[in-house]
Amino acid sequence: MEPTAKQRAALGLICDTFAPGDGLALPSASELGAVETVLRMLARNPREAEVKQLAMLLNLWDSRVFGLLTGSGPRRFSALSQAERERSLLRLGDSRLAAKRTLFQALKSAALLAYNATPGPTGVNPLWKQMGYPAPPGPLRSAPQPALAPLRPTEPTTLTCDVVVVGSGAGGGTAAAVLAEAGLDVVVLERGNYYDDRDFGTGELDGLLRLYAPGPQATAEGQLTLAAGTCLGGGTVVNWSTSLPTPDDVRAEWSDLGVPRFTTTEYDDALAAVQRRIGVNGDRSPLSARDAILERGATALGWQVDALPRNVSRSCDAGTDCGSCGYGCRLGAKQSVTKTWLADAAAKGARLVVDANVRSVDVRNGRAEGVTAVTSDGARIDVRARAVVVAAGAIQTPALLRRSGLRNNNIGRYLRLHPAAAVYGVFEEEVRPWEGGMQARICRRHRDLDGSGYGVIYETGPVQPGLAVGFMNWRGADQHRATMLELAHTGVVGIITRDRDHGTVTVDRGGEPIVKYQLSDRDRAHLRTGIGGAAQILEAAGAKRIFSGHQAGASYEPGVRGSHTEFVAAADAAGYGPGQCSMAALHIMGSARMGGSPDMSATNPDGATWEVPNIVVADASCFPTSSGVNPMVSIEAIAYMNAEHLAAQLNR
Repeated sequence: MEPTAKQRAALGLICDTFAPGDGLALPSASELGAVETVLRMLARNPREAEVKQLAMLLNLWDSRVFGLLTGSGPRRFSALSQAERERSLLRLGDSRLAAKRTLFQALKSAALLAYNATPGPTGVNPLWKQMGYPAPPGPLRSAPQPALAPLRPTEPTTLTCDVVVVGSGAGGGTAAAVLAEAGLDVVVLERGNYYDDRDFGTGELDGLLRLYAPGPQATAEGQLTLAAGTCLGGGTVVNWSTSLPTPDDVRAEWSDLGVPRFTTTEYDDALAAVQRRIGVNGDRSPLSARDAILERGATALGWQVDALPRNVSRSCDAGTDCGSCGYGCRLGAKQSVTKTWLADAAAKGARLVVDANVRSVDVRNGRAEGVTAVTSDGARIDVRARAVVVAAGAIQTPALLRRSGLRNNNIGRYLRLHPAAAVYGVFEEEVRPWEGGMQARICRRHRDLDGSGYGVIYETGPVQPGLAVGFMNWRGADQHRATMLELAHTGVVGIITRDRDHGTVTVDRGGEPIVKYQLSDRDRAHLRTGIGGAAQILEAAGAKRIFSGHQAGASYEPGVRGSHTEFVAAADAAGYGPGQCSMAALHIMGSARMGGSPDMSATNPDGATWEVPNIVVADASCFPTSSGVNPMVSIEAIAYMNAEHLAAQLNR
């Protein structure tokens, strides 16, 4: 998006209202350069319709008509005082209309993420200095040369192979290694680019712009923000190293839905092979200050806490560096598929191609004959193949299948998102929540709230200044600034909901995915239990102030102001609808699920689409229901199995 002067001025007004600085040491958003950061983020949006809607909004923003719509009267936004502008924004955030609330949330997230993550002209954001947050350390001088040498076509290119794999993440990377090991000629196409150890350590903003998908950035209703990796190695490059196998009760549920292999030794062997290859271990999960709070609080309540296994090598420091690992591990310790399965595939002759946005699978007479992709500069890539493995992620995979003409009604259905929320606790002690092992402890106290295996789990995660905004409310610039200045003393308990009910993925006229999802009553009740449980953990751990991400505000100070009961009631009153409680989808699953018949699934028990048997899906799209835990190991195990079956067919 190349904004007009009018649009840029409106965006500057919005950002400066959310982040005006303090008139002293802290600059405004415009002075810091955060407006340019917002424009960089917006320029990545692949949905033309959304870009046009934003342009229209910015054209109207400083008009008297828009003032009437926001309750400010027939006055231009630029004519209002800072306090009046804040009240105008808060009227949007507190509106009874979901559309106004979600507009507020989108503006809030963009403005504050940009402000908190932008280094600024000096390279060190003054806010970081005041909160004690360190500047990016930069890449390690001792970082080795990149181990892989992917192709990056700059002109029209045609390749021929046995199997083309779309996507290079947990599913695509694993499938490529299995297929190449079986002696098949493999080409892997990745939409993003290749980054390795020497590219990491450059800070939160660079990590977000380079390693995460440009869109869709949220569900259509604004219920959840969406986060997915987009680089060679996909989500495994940014995954928080949590490496949990598929729970037994989930495997049984998946088996009952028509895929009996999930309860056989075949899946046992696949899980074992995956955990062995990516170095899953329980020896390098020391307590961070964040995890110590979770463990201390849960233990005081009599709730069991377990250590989390992680896919890291001995070079993992589980300390200062580890907290930034969600933006790439500059130590090279995280055993992503880039360092494991993709390296294995390349060693067996697989060709890796980056900057390849696959737009369609070429289907003729009921068989896939290859795929067509385009680079960011518009060069066309055609890959002819005997079979196609689709592992583009649970948003892009169904979109690709739809663009390719597949019509099974279950393609894009049964989307699960593990809705995640957070409760924060401010402590006397220094926590520095951006440091320490990504995740080292888990509490499963409420994992089964209805007798069928659905509920919530409690974990922590590193809190960077930009990421923090995604789970926080905004009640005014002064309040937000004060909250951020306390971040070094703030601990967080994350709530991950195993959602029973589902959303959908469809495509717009341009073929780009649209994600529709709202919490069902049952899943909302489970998340509500999790919000209350997280607050109990923080109170038992000694937090002096506890607050959630409800926009209307829900907080208390144990023994001083309010109580846990009043906090839960305030959260209920604030609501859990779109724009009412900050939530994110960190685990995206199930939109092309495996099953026993085309009436209830998009793919068969081998992951092949019902309509085109040589298109095999090998990513989290395959999940029959949500996994209930970090899905990385499950994805790789399914990809391992599905690829073995495909290899056997092709080698007959």
